Amino acid sequence: MSTNTEAKAAGGLDWLKWLVVIGLVGGGIFANWYFQDQSLLLRVVGLVVLGAAAFFVATLTEKGGAAWSLLKEARSEIRRVVWPTNQETTQTTIVVLVLIFIFALILWLLDWMLSALVTAVIG
Repeated sequence: MSTNTEAKAAGGLDWLKWLVVIGLVGGGIFANWYFQDQSLLLRVVGLVVLGAAAFFVATLTEKGGAAWSLLKEARSEIRRVVWPTNQETTQTTIVVLVLIFIFALILWLLDWMLSALVTAVIG
């Protein structure tokens, strides 16, 4: 029962964590503008560090943790995908191009026949 209370207490502080994330991002934007005369390399390094800190704090929240877990699961799913071989990709591409050509020819013939029909009726 104490773990449920601890989870509610941790979840209750999520707003504070999100406020810290917003402060870090806003501070990074302001600092980048304020120090625009400084070296670009230093500003980029500073923004990367602030971005990493904001990301870390965001993953400590309930929704941020769920999003991070979803990304990890998606990565493991991508590793399980059986990707087509080079030959399969080439064959599929050729089939698609042939079908596109056939349908384009059919549409061109249909357009030509309807145009001839309209020209015959209208004169």
